[in-house]
Amino acid sequence: MREFPRKARLNVQFQGELAAIIRTELSDPRVLGVTVTGVDVSPDLRNAKVTVSSLGSDDELKAAIKGLAHASGKLRHELGRRLSLRYVPHLHFAPDIALREGDRISALIRAAVRSDDPAE
Repeated sequence: MREFPRKARLNVQFQGELAAIIRTELSDPRVLGVTVTGVDVSPDLRNAKVTVSSLGSDDELKAAIKGLAHASGKLRHELGRRLSLRYVPHLHFAPDIALREGDRISALIRAAVRSDDPAE
């Protein structure tokens, strides 16, 4: 599917602004250390899937997503103010498990290499 230039530009703008807003405007301890890893605005610009990651455990990431969902109204309001948009999409937060999955696979590979090492 072809991605439209405006949509791509909004994805990048939303990602940067959301990261800044979460870092400076939110005081919820659940969202501390959260990284916005991507934003995908729907073609009709009514919804946006925001993927987030954190260095904490899976439970901490789930709590952070709940905290962000709770603050989505404030985040939308601030996005609209900063970007001067007529309509701000509804924000839907999801965990970015790619980093965690990459770490898990790397650990499995390291363990397999260690078990095959004849020096041990």
